Amino acid sequence: MIIADSRFLRACRRQPTDATPIWFMRQAGRYMPEYRAIREKMGMLDAIRTPDIAAQITLQPLNACALDAAILFSDILTPLIGMGIGLDFVRGEGPSIENPIRSAQDVDRLRTPSVLEAMPYTFEAIRLVSAELAPRGLPLIGFAAAPFTLASYAVESGGSKNYERTKALMWNAPDVWDRLMSRFAAVLGNYLFEQARAGANALQVFDSWAGALSPRDYARFVAPYTGQVIERAQQSGVPVIYFSTGTGGMLDQISALGSDVVSIDWRISLDQAWQAIGYDRAIQGNLDPVLLMADWPEVQAAADDVLAQANGRSGHIFNLGHGILPGTAVDMVRRLVDRVHEKTGEQVISRL
Repeated sequence: MIIADSRFLRACRRQPTDATPIWFMRQAGRYMPEYRAIREKMGMLDAIRTPDIAAQITLQPLNACALDAAILFSDILTPLIGMGIGLDFVRGEGPSIENPIRSAQDVDRLRTPSVLEAMPYTFEAIRLVSAELAPRGLPLIGFAAAPFTLASYAVESGGSKNYERTKALMWNAPDVWDRLMSRFAAVLGNYLFEQARAGANALQVFDSWAGALSPRDYARFVAPYTGQVIERAQQSGVPVIYFSTGTGGMLDQISALGSDVVSIDWRISLDQAWQAIGYDRAIQGNLDPVLLMADWPEVQAAADDVLAQANGRSGHIFNLGHGILPGTAVDMVRRLVDRVHEKTGEQVISRL
């Protein structure tokens, strides 16, 4: 199969498919024993920076399930390293920032390096994975953080519940915030563009923490910079997906950003979201990832409900509303993939 005619890429273009495509955020990760075996021997950053290992991890879920796309094994925070921010992943705790951004001087010290020079391992991993996927006709998704989500980590020095420091910088020093977001937008846009040049067939922008904002603050302090990233990524010629959580009240603004696909979480029904986004856009989502911890009849019923809301309309990509949780059973993931394919494949046949 030619990759351009794959289910996933056809859905990104809102073209008919023989079944609804399905992939998962964090589909390469801790729920898989093969991944855990690798991580017992090496740290997160070492795995990301070793292209053959990153490629191996990327392919693991596709060897276990009939997924319709791969997503590169990496992390949204790696661009910070080349910009001069110390980053580490503490086992059991997550990312840790050594020198967080707290002042105008911190922002002005940030570098804006060539992404090809700062992260050559990413592009080599993409080339390795693409070579493996091409004979199978399966696409590879590259990704990056959106500027706000990257900034929130850099300012808060890791994860946060209320984003007090980030919002204080945004509100109290808008000129400093503009410089920070402009630098992030330039680096992230180029990072995505070069991933496509290296072989990624689609690109996803992760704005995981945008739901912490009011619609007013999103419009003023976030949307202009996210729009720049999406515009640069689209210059590569591949579809661009914008993902956020907790943003059901801002879908009009999100739609205006112009991504080819809008990925939604489980806090809004898929049919309501698609109506708000507009049917001229593809949609991705939106099962609650915790549901995969439930018994199969409940998972099946919830998945069927999502598919019923899509109503057979071209342009639906089935996914979770966030990443697969570490305790998820591989067999449950496999059963869900098969169910989506079987259910929607039957619907296609019934319409013929």
